[in-house]
Amino acid sequence: MSGKPSRADYPYFQRITTRWKDNDVYGHVNNVEYYSYFDTVINTLLIREAGLDIHAGDTIGVCAESHCRFTDSLAFPDAVDAGLRISHLGNSSVRYEIGLFREGSEALAAEGWFVHVFVERSTRRPTPLPARMRQTLEKLIVPAPEAR
Repeated sequence: MSGKPSRADYPYFQRITTRWKDNDVYGHVNNVEYYSYFDTVINTLLIREAGLDIHAGDTIGVCAESHCRFTDSLAFPDAVDAGLRISHLGNSSVRYEIGLFREGSEALAAEGWFVHVFVERSTRRPTPLPARMRQTLEKLIVPAPEAR
């Protein structure tokens, strides 16, 4: 990721409400919760729109790597708009890029990336993305900044 993304750089958004427990003793959302917001926007999309069956499906996603860069503080009772885009869609892996924005704000609070590798549930061996999932994720591919 290069430069500071804006809301316009993300084709998919989900609103996430912070919870009282998200705050730490310093009065802002604890850093670990940002990763939970990443998980929430990604997995909500996969379950609701891409057909991921987390309970009985043959294919599951495992996190291979993740990263977060903090640029502003969030705090309870903020609502967070989580923007999502795809920067790489491979045969069995996906690199998501996420931008977190305070509701109503254009200022980026955090940005990060998250790589899923999709595997067979029983063997934990990489497997191609199911067709419906691939079709859903293809709609969110955003070219690299140098290609825009």
